[in-house]
Amino acid sequence: MITIDNYLDNHYIGRSNWLRAVVLGANDGIISVSSLSIGIATASNSRETILMATIAGLVAGALSMAAGEYVSVSSQTDIEQADIKREAQELKDYPENELEILAQIYERRGLKPETAKQVAQELTEYDALGAHVRDELGINEITQANPIQAALASGAAFTAGGILPLLVAILAPVIHMEYFLYAFTIVSLVLLGTVSAKTGGSSLKKGIIRIVIWGTIAMGLSAFVGYLFGVSI
Repeated sequence: MITIDNYLDNHYIGRSNWLRAVVLGANDGIISVSSLSIGIATASNSRETILMATIAGLVAGALSMAAGEYVSVSSQTDIEQADIKREAQELKDYPENELEILAQIYERRGLKPETAKQVAQELTEYDALGAHVRDELGINEITQANPIQAALASGAAFTAGGILPLLVAILAPVIHMEYFLYAFTIVSLVLLGTVSAKTGGSSLKKGIIRIVIWGTIAMGLSAFVGYLFGVSI
């Protein structure tokens, strides 16, 4: 038997919040740490210096990503809660006006006026606040943000992505390390683009091209800065 929960599980929108945080974190981890390592590698022949900068970038980036995601999503949650509280007060003070607003929303979606009003009345009797939060404010259990979940996902994803260039900095030859970093990073970005496209049900080609182009630009600019300020460290 098909239920609404099973039906929703077959769609990708329920994955949007955590997938966005994970892809953003991993992408930042790969590109940020690789770009930093490439910049240092073009200016230094010391593996210790490259490793120190790479590890510092990995730790600082993961903490910054987690903190930034938490603050950002918390702000979104505060706005949502404020709107819900305001909506509850309006339902208490102006129930007839709110019923009319709900009916107009359904009418604009294609229902006949009498049907729209009946639907609005029945939903108001069942759960007035829930109906207005969902249909007037556009907030539901799928789109609602979870600050801690987003922060943990972003921080962990950044760390996972940043470990990849760190391994290259540890294992690759110091001479021309920037080329090893670039090649390995492109492969990692292609894999990330493939996984995110498959998980989100989007275009595989578009996802890969987008992530590789912007990653290449970031690393190219970092290498350019390294060559500009290159010194023997």
